[in-house]
Amino acid sequence: MARIGVGAACLALVSSGGLHAEPALDNLAGAWSGIGTMKPSDGPREKVRCKVAYNITKPGRSVSLDLRCASDAYKMVLSANIDQNGTELSGNWFESEYRQGGKVYGTNTDGLIEARIEGNTVAALVTIQTKGNHQSFLMDAPGSWVSEVAIELNREAK
Repeated sequence: MARIGVGAACLALVSSGGLHAEPALDNLAGAWSGIGTMKPSDGPREKVRCKVAYNITKPGRSVSLDLRCASDAYKMVLSANIDQNGTELSGNWFESEYRQGGKVYGTNTDGLIEARIEGNTVAALVTIQTKGNHQSFLMDAPGSWVSEVAIELNREAK
């Protein structure tokens, strides 16, 4: 169950966007991929690979996503729906490998996301910075099976 911490954290990754000339969520549309590390609470850092597909469901206001991440030890398949109202974010997530879900909420200001992810077995703080075609993601979840996650994503060419 604690493995869901990574899934919840990656959800926050996909809920980020910048507030520039275009609506905050619209600049996420398309496919993104990247690599990073995760730190199990009882072991060494492990490499992780992720792919994310964003679908804008309401221009400037809502995005749905499909996220797939894998390491040598496990895989995760996550879906989410995120809404933005002003700078406030809210939404729901569901991870199908471990059949867990929960809520995400936070703020999106000038491309900086500060969010909290919650589920039955996880609570995590997430910071995400989006600049153009690049996203940096950091999650801190003390007490979870995965206590830290750091991922760098790039938008894939169309």
